[in-house]
Amino acid sequence: MTDTRTSAEGTETTGDRSRRQRAIEAYGSARGRVGDAGRRAGDALDEAPLVAIAAGLAAGAAIAALLPRSRTEDRLLKPVTDRARETAQSAFQAAKDAGRDRLDELGLTKERGSETIKSILDGARDAAKASAQAAAGTYRRGE
Repeated sequence: MTDTRTSAEGTETTGDRSRRQRAIEAYGSARGRVGDAGRRAGDALDEAPLVAIAAGLAAGAAIAALLPRSRTEDRLLKPVTDRARETAQSAFQAAKDAGRDRLDELGLTKERGSETIKSILDGARDAAKASAQAAAGTYRRGE
């Protein structure tokens, strides 16, 4: 039950006054924290302006990525994005071709690689078998 009585003069009683006082204090506290945050942001900007600029750019890019593109942006940016995509695809293909050519020069083809791996696995299997036989022979002799 709330204490909301008014006196003959129309003034509010203690219950409402304390609620109002708490609201005023909360507002003052929030205002002080916002002011402190602003001062700290200003100090950070003075100490590391490039970091602040980078953070602002990152925040702007994130916001821009969330917003839908307009028809005008699509019309104006499509040629640029198409060229960038084509350039990236060309660069990827050139790197792939250069790598394949270099592997061919070294004689490292897919078939030869498979043969090499099979040879390594066969050698490892033979080495494991020989080690097991040697260990068994040593155990039988009691050495």
